[in-house]
Amino acid sequence: MITPEDIQKKEFGKSVRGYNQEEVDVFLDQLTADYESIIKDNENLSRQAEELRTQLEGYRETEGAVLKTLEAAKELMKDISASAEKRANILVKNAELDADLKQRQARDNVERLKEEEARLRLRVNSIKSKFRSFMESELERFDSLSEVIFGVADSSDEVLRKPRKAPAAEVIKRPVVSEVRDDDDDDLFKTIISVRGKE
Repeated sequence: MITPEDIQKKEFGKSVRGYNQEEVDVFLDQLTADYESIIKDNENLSRQAEELRTQLEGYRETEGAVLKTLEAAKELMKDISASAEKRANILVKNAELDADLKQRQARDNVERLKEEEARLRLRVNSIKSKFRSFMESELERFDSLSEVIFGVADSSDEVLRKPRKAPAAEVIKRPVVSEVRDDDDDDLFKTIISVRGKE
């Protein structure tokens, strides 16, 4: 299982067409924070589930004790008078009510825990969906940027093949590039211009 530490330590290789490293780092920081929050929530839920299991075991033991009390009360009813029988019946009824109440509370707690788990699943699915959507939009953006970059590069090849009327430095500057350039992709454009200049 990937841990928040794994996300923070992850390093990606660099290439000319790579992602903006600062954006990737910021996104990984956000992802780490969300992932840590989910892990803490999950730990809290696990702890609550364990506490509920412990309580349920206590309730089962109580139920066993109540059943033993019922048996003892039945034996006692055989030996005592009518008034003692009435008192024993009252005790038994109270014990049953108490056991029913505790079982009902335990069932309610388990039901609440299941609802909380369902909410957590929805939250995790929502985060996964947002992450997937973000990555797809970034890939689409990267694809369109690549088309623009390589379209500019192709057109510059045609310019370089024609008889030159202007000095080579003016052809390489290509004002088209500055029109297409996006602030987020300055490094990529500088690298392309540099490479084209060396050709």
